[in-house]
Amino acid sequence: MTIDLIVKHANLPDGRTNIDIACADGLIVAVEPGIEAEARQVIDAKGHLVSPPFVDPHFHMDATLSLGTPRMNVSGTLLEGIALWGELKPVQSIDDIISRALKYSDLAVSMGIGAIRSHVDICDDELKGVAALLEVRKQVAPYLDLQLVAFPQDGVLRDPTAMDNLLRALDMGVDVVGGIPHFERTMRDGAQSVKMLCEIAADRGLLVDMHCDESDDPLSRHVETLASETTRLGMQGRVTGSHLTSMHSMDNYYVSKLIPLMAEANLHAIPNPLINIMLQGRHDTYPKRRGQTRVPELKAAGITIGFGSDCVMDPWYSLGRADMLDVAHMGLHAGQLSSRAEMAWCFEAVTKNSAAIMQLDNYGLKKGNAANMMLLHATDPIEAIRLRATRLAVIRHGEIIAETPPNIAQLKLANRPKQVDPASYAPIPAKAKP
Repeated sequence: MTIDLIVKHANLPDGRTNIDIACADGLIVAVEPGIEAEARQVIDAKGHLVSPPFVDPHFHMDATLSLGTPRMNVSGTLLEGIALWGELKPVQSIDDIISRALKYSDLAVSMGIGAIRSHVDICDDELKGVAALLEVRKQVAPYLDLQLVAFPQDGVLRDPTAMDNLLRALDMGVDVVGGIPHFERTMRDGAQSVKMLCEIAADRGLLVDMHCDESDDPLSRHVETLASETTRLGMQGRVTGSHLTSMHSMDNYYVSKLIPLMAEANLHAIPNPLINIMLQGRHDTYPKRRGQTRVPELKAAGITIGFGSDCVMDPWYSLGRADMLDVAHMGLHAGQLSSRAEMAWCFEAVTKNSAAIMQLDNYGLKKGNAANMMLLHATDPIEAIRLRATRLAVIRHGEIIAETPPNIAQLKLANRPKQVDPASYAPIPAKAKP
């Protein structure tokens, strides 16, 4: 066997240190200390963190990088964003969407993202977004796993052609059934849409990922129906509720009933920290709700949670840079996940948890898995989040596909160090008095 690449002296997310990783023919062939073998290329990690790629389980690639077209979102609300997206859809072309999505994919790969689940709006009778992202999925396949969700942005019942369009999109090769029950005209219609969409997924053997209860309304309770339908149809482990922001505003008694129902259904959850705290609470004065769902409570119930980024420079969110460490950092703060174990878990929420939700094969630093990984300018997952660590190298199938120099400042001060390396800083204990 010819070894293509060995990464030496790596720290791993599970706490192991000074580990070597050997790669051949696109696969990991060994993960152990002190590998002695000839290799075409050797990377010395020097005690920095080597991790599986970041995974973004919730994104809108058909809208990304469209900020300002045809205008800006002045109110900053979810509803104005939806209205603005409705203005953009008729004027953009398939080539426009492809160009933006490919450009975003370049950025995502450079930031260590190896897989994205993107919702694609099917409330467009031409299905321009679907055609565009199916082409993008094909083009980026060598370096990025792209999973597509048929998403009826205007409501699968509210929009008269949405159901036909959704079925057409699935027939064209879209992977996952989506929905938006809280945007239907009535609560009853929302519940009916959940039932219909889950039945379509069950019949076709597909996964489900619904925008669910993205609202400050504590009576928006469609996740209850989603859990019930998941159990009724025997789809445990295949269904995800995204956003779930109304749970932030629900009374504790109802939540004490709801979370066990979600756990019973093995329902997955995807909060989107950056977007949730930006869009929610817009009708509040003070105290002002921040909107992120009940992450600690869902986590305690054993529900698989992945953090998504949702948007980058589009009608809903004018910031973002494809940085899943920004997402984890915000999720940590909004959820007050401040213990060492909770902070380390936030790194899992943008890596292995999201990979599990997407049902990615061969993910993780394990012999026999795909040789996909990244070298971070940090020593462990908590430090990676704290520093939003530079991705020193991104590796796909055993080949380096992106590199970034370490973030080291040159200091020009008398009697002080010549360089400042943020990754080398640690707490300084107080000196004991003599």
